[in-house]
Amino acid sequence: MTQSLRLRLFIGAVLAIAFVLLLVASGLSRIFSNYVADRYHADMSAIIDQLAAGVEFPAGVARMTDEPGDPRFELPGSGLYWEVIAGTDQVFRSRSLWDVELLPETLKHGAYGFRQGEGPDGEPLLLQLREVQLETPEGNRPLTLLAGFDQKMIDDAISKFHGAMTIMLVLTAAVLLAAAFLQIGIGLAPLSRLQQALSLVRSGRTDQLPDAGPTELRPLVTELNGLLKERETAVERARARASDLAHGLKTPLTVLLQLADNLPERERSMIRQQVDLIRQRSDRQLQSARLGVEQMAQTGLASLTGKLISVLTPVTSARDVAWKVDVDDQLTVDMDPADLAEALGNVLDNATHFAKTQIAVVAERDGKHIRLEVEDDGPGVAEAAIPEIAARGVHLVEDEGTGLGLAITSDILNAYGGAIAFSRGATGGLRVSLLLPAGL
Repeated sequence: MTQSLRLRLFIGAVLAIAFVLLLVASGLSRIFSNYVADRYHADMSAIIDQLAAGVEFPAGVARMTDEPGDPRFELPGSGLYWEVIAGTDQVFRSRSLWDVELLPETLKHGAYGFRQGEGPDGEPLLLQLREVQLETPEGNRPLTLLAGFDQKMIDDAISKFHGAMTIMLVLTAAVLLAAAFLQIGIGLAPLSRLQQALSLVRSGRTDQLPDAGPTELRPLVTELNGLLKERETAVERARARASDLAHGLKTPLTVLLQLADNLPERERSMIRQQVDLIRQRSDRQLQSARLGVEQMAQTGLASLTGKLISVLTPVTSARDVAWKVDVDDQLTVDMDPADLAEALGNVLDNATHFAKTQIAVVAERDGKHIRLEVEDDGPGVAEAAIPEIAARGVHLVEDEGTGLGLAITSDILNAYGGAIAFSRGATGGLRVSLLLPAGL
């Protein structure tokens, strides 16, 4: 079964229209055929009445005193015929029959309620037969009266009707299908508007769906708004709990550091290292918890990149490291500003540790994503070690931090449907590629 609601509705409309038009075609065909047959029955009955009125028996001998006046009866094989049988030795017939004699006992049951015989050209005839008793001074005389026509006359009439009816029904079907397609488009338009409204909510431009549109969709809109409200509440609670946990850990860790000052140098250094590790790991776990209910917003990439670089500039200026930035002001990322700052900040901070003279930041749109590359001209990483960075987020130099920064960046991007990749840059340094969800 197709997943398209539009296609399902259209297929249903096609089947319904086809079924109804077939019923209409069958009904109209039957009605017209019965009407034409009734007209021919009436015409043949009128001819037989004229024949019966035109037969007389003067001196006991049958004679036709009046014949039907239709000129077709005078033309052989014209398609219209009559015959009168008065006894066994007297037969009167129209010139159109030529030398063909219609014998009642040889007639078969034909179509449309007529008898069937054979005409002058061997074509099938449809005949109406009536046997009467004519009163004469000598007594009642039996008469057999027949009037008929070529079967192709009624067949042609019905066939022409079927041709015209087919054209009419095809045109009707085309109009109905166009109307059904238009109706489906109009009927599903509110769903498209609802999708657009949801896109605005997802991009952070609004926090609720408009309570407008068809009454059938309003309960759905109400439920979605309720879900969005619950989501917003869950986000705020998660952020509040993350903040409380962060503040709650600060005091015990500070106390541990103060107590470590009274220990010998070796133990003091070890405790400080472990406390720093706890801070890094707790930050990572708090970040993961927050990403489970990330807010929906759009962030200007050029603006945020500039702010992060301005924070890191004092560090790079002291080492004569220059920044080369190529980020379009129109690029927006479908991410929470804090999450994007955390992800990009870790990558930029990593570059400042290893760059010798320059850090390049380039961003461009790639379909539904934005590809941002950060490249330094530092010592880089061996090709064999690159998969380890991507897999584990390890630190790049021994005893240089905990190596969790790039891992946190990877977690953030994965939560938003993005990705991070590592490769060697053109200058031999490390190139970090971030695949970010593009905004509208």
